Amino acid sequence: MNPLVQVDPGLYIWAITVFVLLVALLTKFAWRPLLDALEQRQESIRKSLDDARQARQELEQVKSESEAMLVRARREADAILAQTRTDAARTAEDLKQKARTDAENIVRNAERQIEQQASRAVEQIRREAVDLSVAIASKILQRNLTREDNERLIGETLAEIEAKRLH
Repeated sequence: MNPLVQVDPGLYIWAITVFVLLVALLTKFAWRPLLDALEQRQESIRKSLDDARQARQELEQVKSESEAMLVRARREADAILAQTRTDAARTAEDLKQKARTDAENIVRNAERQIEQQASRAVEQIRREAVDLSVAIASKILQRNLTREDNERLIGETLAEIEAKRLH
């Protein structure tokens, strides 16, 4: 019979003893540190997942806050634009009103100056008419004139008055 196929009870006992001893040594020196390392790795992964979950929540919170700030900023910008438009319209209306007032004042001053100049001109014409009348009357009284003499005297008097005005 073949020695490898024979049943030997001593060999079974030694094989079982070596197997149990090997399992005990592997359990103490290999399995336990390996399981501890796996537990640490599992705990690290769990902690990383919790941190990622917390970071996602914080990111969503920051995102919602930034969207709210953006909405507020848009509202404020719209309010500022509306206020600026209102101020610009009010300023433009004020400038128009001031321009109208200034134009009316200029027109009033011009009318006043025109009236003054017209008054002076009328007064000057009156004085000249009086001077002319007096000059003509004095010349007429000095002599009795014919029609040609009368026209010549009027022409001379007008020339004298014109000469006085130019000086």
